Amino acid sequence: MASSRHIFQAPKGMRDFFPEDMAIRHHLEQAWRSASIRHGFDEINGPTFEHLELYTIKSGDGIVSELFSFQRSGGQTDYALRAEFTPTLARMVAAKGRSLTVPTKWFAIPDLFRAERPQKGRLREHRQWNVDILGVAGPEADAEVIAVAVAALRGLGLGPEDIRVRISHRGAAASMLAALGVPEDRMTEAFGLIDKREKLPSEVFTEQAAALGLQASGVAKLDEMTGSRISGDQPPASIAKTHGLPVESVAELDALASELDKRGLLPFCDWDLGIVRGLAYYTGTVWEIHDARGAFRAIAGGGRYDGLVEMFEGPSTPACGFGMGDVVLALLLADRGLLDGDVSLCPRPDVFVLSSGHDQAEDLLVPLSTGLRDIGLHVRHTWKATRNIGKQFKEAASCRARIAVVLGEEVGRGMVSVKDLDAAEQFDVSLGDLSTWITRRLAGGVERA
Repeated sequence: MASSRHIFQAPKGMRDFFPEDMAIRHHLEQAWRSASIRHGFDEINGPTFEHLELYTIKSGDGIVSELFSFQRSGGQTDYALRAEFTPTLARMVAAKGRSLTVPTKWFAIPDLFRAERPQKGRLREHRQWNVDILGVAGPEADAEVIAVAVAALRGLGLGPEDIRVRISHRGAAASMLAALGVPEDRMTEAFGLIDKREKLPSEVFTEQAAALGLQASGVAKLDEMTGSRISGDQPPASIAKTHGLPVESVAELDALASELDKRGLLPFCDWDLGIVRGLAYYTGTVWEIHDARGAFRAIAGGGRYDGLVEMFEGPSTPACGFGMGDVVLALLLADRGLLDGDVSLCPRPDVFVLSSGHDQAEDLLVPLSTGLRDIGLHVRHTWKATRNIGKQFKEAASCRARIAVVLGEEVGRGMVSVKDLDAAEQFDVSLGDLSTWITRRLAGGVERA
């Protein structure tokens, strides 16, 4: 008879987070939140699901197939799990109207959901860091959000040899396409093709470029121009001159270069006409952060989206920002050996309490642990029914405890044995002085034996 047992797994494209996975997530979020706060951004968040129209109003009904959408049982209103945060942000800004300060600097770390086929680096659920500046039209805002992104990545151990900020401008891209003969009404389609260029086989790119009305020479020129990239220490105007574009099409990039230079960011940057960002709401500067070796999908992407707040009935509001997901970033950090075996990112206990198994020691195990926790220490204790202290020390070492407190026969005399596991030094300490001794030791204030 066949077994009726069913083994449940996480839904495809979703993730379980075990302790070491959560440690990585907190590690990334700490870097994100720290960089945001240091640069003067305030944290916000919004609902996990929104009205479906919030997404279709800017992207059309075609986006519905990419969303987890639903109706409440018996209801008439269509909802969708949050697929990106920028529409929520625009809705929130519109709701505040002109009461917001200028600039408004916000960040968020929401969970996002997409009903797409899972791929390496792209799942159906992920956590994303969003950073936005609203109310500032000049390049200083664009440079500031790029600075926050780079600061977080540097905090995680990545340098210019690991990551490249590839920057372009929708206006420059439009000039490039117009010069090649792409009609105005097909610009959005052409932007989408350029955005996918690195993921497409060359014959597919050629076929789709030809479908835009380009001749073979135009297709070749488009491929050459979108593959053109120069380092950030060169003026952006040089890339325009190389390809016969109007210099004014990259004037905003020249101004941005000055702002990036003030922040010491040009060593991280490249000027790249192949970056256009596929979303239609981008209006000016656009950029992505990529693995310098090209082994992964984009780590982050953003740009200027002046006009989006007005789409949600808000006041005219210049805006720029970016999103950075946790999936690709974790893959890159692991590839560079920057996650230290995952487990080492878990919080280290301050104290691990061991018991020799004697009656008085067993009676004191939980009360002592509780008392040390009450003064703010991270305390764990053995759950093993064994008098083998060696095994318990291995348990303390496996969770990387800093100090071990051994409750033995001397408890009857009011004494315990304490071992600094990092320094491999052991002491006899009275129970009455134990909490003070441990606090001082952890702070580096106890003389060594």
